[in-house]
Amino acid sequence: MTDVLTLLDFAGYIALLLWGVHMVQSGVQRAFGAALGAVLGHALGTRLRAFTAGLGITAALQSSTATGLMITGFAAGGLVALTPALAAMLGANVGTTLIVQLLSFNLTALAPLMILVGVWLFRRNQPGRRRDLGRVFIGLGLLLLSLHELVTLFAPIQHSALLETILDALATQPFIALLLATALAWASHSSVAVVVLIMSLASHNLVTPPVAYALVLGANLGTSINPLVEGVTGTDPAAKRLPMGNLGLRIVACLIGLVLLPWLPQAMSHLSADPARNVANFHSLFNVVAALIFLPLLKPYTRLLVRWMPKRIDPNDPSKPLYLDESAHEVPAVALGNAAREALRLSDMLQTLLNVVRAGFRRDNRHRIAPAREINNAVSHLDGLITTYLATLDQENMNVDDHRRLDEILTFSSNITHAASITTTGLLGHTTTLRKKGWVLNPEQREELTNILDRLIRNQRQTAALFVAEDLKSARHLALEKDQFRAVESAAAERQLGRIKSGQVESADVGSFYLEILRDIKSVNSYLVGAAAYPVLAKHNELLPNRVRDTEG
Repeated sequence: MTDVLTLLDFAGYIALLLWGVHMVQSGVQRAFGAALGAVLGHALGTRLRAFTAGLGITAALQSSTATGLMITGFAAGGLVALTPALAAMLGANVGTTLIVQLLSFNLTALAPLMILVGVWLFRRNQPGRRRDLGRVFIGLGLLLLSLHELVTLFAPIQHSALLETILDALATQPFIALLLATALAWASHSSVAVVVLIMSLASHNLVTPPVAYALVLGANLGTSINPLVEGVTGTDPAAKRLPMGNLGLRIVACLIGLVLLPWLPQAMSHLSADPARNVANFHSLFNVVAALIFLPLLKPYTRLLVRWMPKRIDPNDPSKPLYLDESAHEVPAVALGNAAREALRLSDMLQTLLNVVRAGFRRDNRHRIAPAREINNAVSHLDGLITTYLATLDQENMNVDDHRRLDEILTFSSNITHAASITTTGLLGHTTTLRKKGWVLNPEQREELTNILDRLIRNQRQTAALFVAEDLKSARHLALEKDQFRAVESAAAERQLGRIKSGQVESADVGSFYLEILRDIKSVNSYLVGAAAYPVLAKHNELLPNRVRDTEG
């Protein structure tokens, strides 16, 4: 019965340890998750910067798994090149060693104070950063308490016959010990928790140094499985390059560690006489040496991964970029051309949405609403990819014309995305409202609406052509279209006011709704003008600073 209770105590303290780690991770992610994600996304440019970013963010999150999942999401979405992403993963592995080194000191006396501060912050503040920081302090306190209780628990059972039998079996099977720690780290999503547990075992001499180091190798290997299982969706092999590449590096490093295992205890004894401290030191040394070995080899390793797992393009998925070639970054002019071709795809998708809207005002096409929303989501996704692709270009190798063209592409992509959003959420939503409420536009409104939509679609085509040709005359003509759409809206507003004054109250609701449709159409056209006409006019100094008359003097 005593053994059962001891086992339950052991499981409970392990659960408390994992829950403390979880609270710290979730608290940091809630408080600083968006900022950390933005920092990581901007830092993934070169190998050294990516390595440093991965290290720093992992130290903050206390989880290489969380950082790995974040980087895997960036890589799967095409937001970061494979080489710096792998470097960031190596940095994340080194980041966990800082946490282990800190926890290797006896900080149990701080646990009650941390929990007290955490509960005060959590209870006294509304949901926000301070409340999330309270969660972090509570998690740290629970983590330290669980470590202390584990150390206390191991003291009376270090001479247990069953435990000695298990550990004796592992002493002659380091590979089995590695697999056991791998499973524990994968299941717990935390190499830190597993390494700290190994330190507790080593502090009571329950495991020999070779077994402890084999378990540390497994703890490092286990967390590299989580991004592969949880961070990749879809069937494109290219999305698996980063997690598979990181797993491959960890496997090679662990195999090297197993080969050197017989000589490691003597080497580590020169650093410290404390077995628990040596576990933390070996964990740090293993990851630092692995990073030093693999960082210079990442480029050829990346080429091997690309050849092994080629990108699969799904022609039925419009959100997949077709022209954002990462290898073109070295030649800004080519990269800008690729981004411009991708931006033109957004214009084609917008034309599809406008055609769906035009048909929706003429007949019931509710079956086209779901595909239209998917197209709008694809436009937003591609806009983000284009922005990131251009943001990672080497600014020093770009001339004045390159910078101007970069700004034009960003302007075009952003305005087309806004136009697509209004087309989908506004105009397409209006077709649904008309059908649900049973409203019918009068013949004059239907004819005017058809004409103005036809004009809008023509302007959209002219916008795409102007983006490529940059013709000044066409830019002037497109800019003047704003006056035509403004005139149509003003005339409709006057007619609506006249109907209300004449007592035609029954048509007031439909008339007001029709004005909302025209305003959204005018907004879409304004975004089209801003996408292509204004940049060309600005290039030739034909834009006024504002439309307000200068009355000074």
